[in-house]
Amino acid sequence: MNQAPLIQAQSIGRSFSGRTVLRDVSFAVRQGEVLGFLGPNGAGKTTTMRILTGTLAPTTGRVLVGDVDLAERPLLAKARLGYLPEQPPVARELSVDEYLDFCARLHRVPRARVRSARERAKALCGLGAVGRRLIGNLSKGYQQRVGIAQAIVHEPQVVILDEPTVGLDPLQIQEIRALIRDLGQHHSVILSTHILPEVQAVCTHVQIIRSGELVLRAAIDELAAHLAGTRLEVGLRRPPAAAALAALPGVSGVRAVGADGRFELAYAADTDPTDALVRAAVAQDWGLYELRPPALSLEQVFLELTQAAPSAPPEPVPA
Repeated sequence: MNQAPLIQAQSIGRSFSGRTVLRDVSFAVRQGEVLGFLGPNGAGKTTTMRILTGTLAPTTGRVLVGDVDLAERPLLAKARLGYLPEQPPVARELSVDEYLDFCARLHRVPRARVRSARERAKALCGLGAVGRRLIGNLSKGYQQRVGIAQAIVHEPQVVILDEPTVGLDPLQIQEIRALIRDLGQHHSVILSTHILPEVQAVCTHVQIIRSGELVLRAAIDELAAHLAGTRLEVGLRRPPAAAALAALPGVSGVRAVGADGRFELAYAADTDPTDALVRAAVAQDWGLYELRPPALSLEQVFLELTQAAPSAPPEPVPA
């Protein structure tokens, strides 16, 4: 039996000055899942993140953290959330230990447990050797670790990370990605990022938002199946004109993918031109030597889904 979701968005929507920027968005994240949240600029991703963290109220729908409604019982719900914004909210003039103690008290960690909570967060984030150092003297990678530590010092059920590796060098990026994977074993993690390889490296699930609506939610290993079912790669030794391929029943598009008679055929989800293609290739001696679904990357899926409609206008910033 599936575990109960640790956070749910139920038909949330948001309008600004009569203009809808988020429409009927629903999803759930369970313990052990790391959800990569993707979308082009202006698609509604930032608005969704603000609603999930309780910094913006939805116009319609609701957010549940566990079984607690975020709007009805915000203090209890937010106690179960940890949040790292794109700019880590660190106090450069404090030491790591001082800052994490302060954050623990803000999150109402009992005084007797503050030290143990701080040490646990430091251990998880690889900060054990820098507890007495001023945050302002740490590298950006370590400051990012401190930002994640403040998000988990109160042991929340759900951790929300907004662009956690922006501005880091390659080694720091690898270290933060490993940390996120570790967090995903004990929490529900929502990762908002523009870096597609990052999603493939650390996430168990991905969802894509376009023009205020979710257009995909799938496990990472299901992504290829999502679009492979509407594509075929074809190799022909004596290829006909592209128009002949486009005329096959069910084919909606033809694209040459090389100079050696290779084509990609697009078709609707409720059709399958395979039989017609094979018959035509045999009858007209096209020299069919390969027929397979294409290998798709997350980047291809993202572009396919986000370019299917005009880009949304930029999201307004609420006053």
